[in-house]
Amino acid sequence: MNGAAVVDIARDTLTTVILISLPMMIVALAIGVIIGLLQALTQVQEMTLVFVPKIIAIFITMLLAFPLMGSLMNGFMVRIIERVIGVT
Repeated sequence: MNGAAVVDIARDTLTTVILISLPMMIVALAIGVIIGLLQALTQVQEMTLVFVPKIIAIFITMLLAFPLMGSLMNGFMVRIIERVIGVT
């Protein structure tokens, strides 16, 4: 295995991690902005107010995104196994 192959695997790994975590990150960002706007409008500056809605929204997003996450991880594993078989 040469350096280019290692860099290619690392790039594929990072791309897969980003694609898997992207739905949860987008939902967390949106909920955080919405709660922040509501806090600014009502002048309620409670730090713990953001956590519960954000955790619930991320959990629901994870449940809805499990098929996508599974197919992305499956495709990544297939690509890694094909590389291993190709090396030996």
